[in-house]
Amino acid sequence: MTPEQYLEIERAAEFRSEYYNGQMFAREGANEAHNLLAASLISGLSQQLRSRPCLVLPSLMRIGVSPRGPYVYADVSALCGKPRFLDDQTDTLLNPGLIVEILSRATEAYDRGRKFESYKSIESLREYLLVASDRIHADLYTRQADGRWLLTSADKPEDSLSLESVGAELNLADLYDKVNLSAA
Repeated sequence: MTPEQYLEIERAAEFRSEYYNGQMFAREGANEAHNLLAASLISGLSQQLRSRPCLVLPSLMRIGVSPRGPYVYADVSALCGKPRFLDDQTDTLLNPGLIVEILSRATEAYDRGRKFESYKSIESLREYLLVASDRIHADLYTRQADGRWLLTSADKPEDSLSLESVGAELNLADLYDKVNLSAA
């Protein structure tokens, strides 16, 4: 399947699919912990960025790694400055500065592996945040000037991570505030 065929099908579909290497893959639903973490990230980042020219976007915003694909959906993405889109439909973002994935057993290997490999080729991407949904833990990968990625991990409620790409602070106690980890 070509990227153009994928976009035509995806834009008319009732469910979301990602595109990788000529194939479409359906996305799975998410549990309560995942949804609470996504909501907390979106509201917390939006609150911190509200007076600046920045956007925080939910998982319905498709990200184009390149015009030829892959096309993926991140749980949360953000950028400061003017967004660039694939075309005038403004449904495929090309220049995220921050991408966040909330990990589950089903997606963790993909999010840490092949998906991250794809994300690394997005020139605008400065930070990639992975948030665990079964325990208090977050891994922040930050692109360095020489192209390497620096890992910073946090795993205690009192920990926080500085999201320099958008000028925000992520406090783990706030992030996990209503998340029932024993149910996860």
